[in-house]
Amino acid sequence: MAAGEQQGRDYLQRHRIPSLLHRLGALVLYHRPERPREFLIQALEKVKAGRRAEGEYPNLMDEDNVVAMFGLLDAVGQGHITAAQYREALKTLGLATEDLRIEDDAIITLDVFMQEVKKRMLESWAVH
Repeated sequence: MAAGEQQGRDYLQRHRIPSLLHRLGALVLYHRPERPREFLIQALEKVKAGRRAEGEYPNLMDEDNVVAMFGLLDAVGQGHITAAQYREALKTLGLATEDLRIEDDAIITLDVFMQEVKKRMLESWAVH
């Protein structure tokens, strides 16, 4: 790999550009706006406002979606999911799990699931 190419890759990673573009692309595909350029500008403005604590970050999932996801994981209606299910759900949503400190035998309730998903979604946008 040429030095210039490596410098370019390092620059993109340092500024988290691939992650940002992935998230913006997912938003466009999810919402399918009539005017995608304007939609992207508005999404970036929301990210900027969220960083200043003047608004909310754009999200693919609202509370109803998170509840529905939990329901799919808790197929028998026990009111909780396993730690393994929780980890996989976070990974499926593209959320960080590296700092996750949870015992393998832990049970995750809907309330905990919703709080953690929301927190991790906010953290994922905050780095941009």
